[in-house]
Amino acid sequence: MKLTVLGAGCWGLTLAWLLTDNFDEVCVWGRHVDISEELRTKKHTSKPLEIQLQDKVEVTSNLEKAVQDADIILMVVATSGIREVCKNLAKLNLKDNQIIVNTSKGLELPSLMRMSEVMKEELPNANIAVLSGPTLAKEVLMGCPTAASVACENKPEISKFLQEKLTVPSKFRLYTNDDIIGLELGGSLKNVIAIASGFADAMKLGDNCRGALLTRGMAEITRISVALGAKPSTLYGLSGMGDLIATCSSPMSRNFTVGSMLGHGKKIDDILRELGSVAEGVKTSKAVCELAKKLNIEVPISSAIYEAVYTDITPKELLDKLMNRKLKGE
Repeated sequence: MKLTVLGAGCWGLTLAWLLTDNFDEVCVWGRHVDISEELRTKKHTSKPLEIQLQDKVEVTSNLEKAVQDADIILMVVATSGIREVCKNLAKLNLKDNQIIVNTSKGLELPSLMRMSEVMKEELPNANIAVLSGPTLAKEVLMGCPTAASVACENKPEISKFLQEKLTVPSKFRLYTNDDIIGLELGGSLKNVIAIASGFADAMKLGDNCRGALLTRGMAEITRISVALGAKPSTLYGLSGMGDLIATCSSPMSRNFTVGSMLGHGKKIDDILRELGSVAEGVKTSKAVCELAKKLNIEVPISSAIYEAVYTDITPKELLDKLMNRKLKGE
């Protein structure tokens, strides 16, 4: 069997490293500018994380070659690039039995579409699934165990197949689910709350504040997601609460790091330049606020992070604004 990973970033390479022994062939595709000579020839990279792939892993910039005869195709591309990749895949006549699995966590702007919706729009006949959960790449590379959920709408047999093929004993445990909407929104919207958590951590607001922040943040995630068709139980599972706890508690999270730097008074352009990698919560904060307005739903934490990212409001002003809102019931 062949596994293809589309995206040579941190999580894409981590998944290729993690899953190599499960497959006869493994191929990593990335844009030419994203693949260093060291990665191409020595299967090694040290940025942003140290990753050594096995010799049998093929690294290529040729998309047609990458997906040829692939049984499972993992989409690990930044959300802003998924539509373009799917347009290119549409020209390659994918086979009916090939499965494309979205692992990217975010929403498309300006459409506000989930990634599987974007993929379905460009590849209407493809088998599309979603994989999401608490998966900090650095911990996975350290061999620490975790679990995630996988879903394929109206095709439970595909979810079961992916569960069996992508599970790694003692390291990566997968659960099946039938709620693609909940899996994607839980994984996407928590990135905004993770920025808020990093922000609070930088301001040394304490563990009580973190507990309140995660709880009220979870309420925002659930309100938006259920209004868009997600099951509440999914949001309190691995791709919602599980991912929220992990990313809101760890400096390994890029979104947490963005929030921390905002909390220290740095500007977003400088932060992203310094970070050197994608933090999906930045753009997702804008998408969440637009969705909330469309759905007439209150999202004060997400709105505050949008302000922190896109305006000149100070950390102190932002905290005062959140804490002194009109009192209400829980």
